[in-house]
Amino acid sequence: MNIDLKAEAITPRRHTFSHIARRFGVDKPASRYDEATYDVQPTANFHYRPTYSPEFELYDPRRTRIVMNDWYVFRDPRQFYYASYNISRAAMQQSFDDAVNFVEKRDLAAGVDPAWRDMFAAYLLPLRHVEWAANMNCQLMADWGYGTQITSAAAFCGADRLGIAQVISRIGLLLGQGTESALADAKTQWLEADVWQPLRRLAEDQMVVHDWFELYVAQLIVLDGYIYPLVTGAFDRAGAAHNGSAFSMMTGFLGDWFADNSRWTDAVVKAAAAESDANRIVLGEWFERWSARAEEAVRPIAAMVLGAEGDVAVDAVGARLRERMVGLNALEAREMAA
Repeated sequence: MNIDLKAEAITPRRHTFSHIARRFGVDKPASRYDEATYDVQPTANFHYRPTYSPEFELYDPRRTRIVMNDWYVFRDPRQFYYASYNISRAAMQQSFDDAVNFVEKRDLAAGVDPAWRDMFAAYLLPLRHVEWAANMNCQLMADWGYGTQITSAAAFCGADRLGIAQVISRIGLLLGQGTESALADAKTQWLEADVWQPLRRLAEDQMVVHDWFELYVAQLIVLDGYIYPLVTGAFDRAGAAHNGSAFSMMTGFLGDWFADNSRWTDAVVKAAAAESDANRIVLGEWFERWSARAEEAVRPIAAMVLGAEGDVAVDAVGARLRERMVGLNALEAREMAA
């Protein structure tokens, strides 16, 4: 018996989802990111208004002072959707695991100056509480935000922050030689030590901000823009003089994550500022308000770690952050001298 096999091309009736075809005006294959983010935001047929704020619809663009003609201009340059996000973060987690395992197997932490070991624990471990607050803030942005491109990325960022808090906890367990003593001490410092109270108050005040885009600027641009460069920059360099390279290996992921997340946050702020002068003025107002508070909050911590050089480090970080905002057209260049 002869079997005659033939190849037959099947032409699909359509190449993408109808809402993607409507947006781009053509039925052509789209990326998974586009299909997962464009025009997915519910806009009609809401059953009730939220009882905690009945002046708004369940999904309402009026929850922020930022006004956009199209809420889908906040495209994530990383193009994160569920699969691509998890692939990226699995690689980052593996990098951290490898670094910690390397330090543990060779007992490299034992070679660090004991005084710096205590200082490292003093400035790093309380930050897990800041990360937990950041997780809550990001989830509020995902809840109250408008437009799937920004709300989905905010939800991913919230998961990142919870993961970072857990990673810092793992470092704390290593410093406590398998016990939770270092983490318990850090919690006491966070709740009671004078040096941490300005930052603790700032974190708590951010958790009651109702304008989700203001919270975006306050948390992801300003507070992160002060804390991460200090921890992965000035503090890390100070540790090099105390044989602290083992700790730098374990916290290297913080700098990598901040650089990655900044690609998204910068794209969002730049798009909002480009929409209108009114948006740019609001963004500048928020930046000035929260940068003054963040600078005040981190100065005591910088002084604890760097001594007399703390103010210099904070001023340098603040200047770079302001230049970053100017580069995004969210601040006037002349304000850099303010």
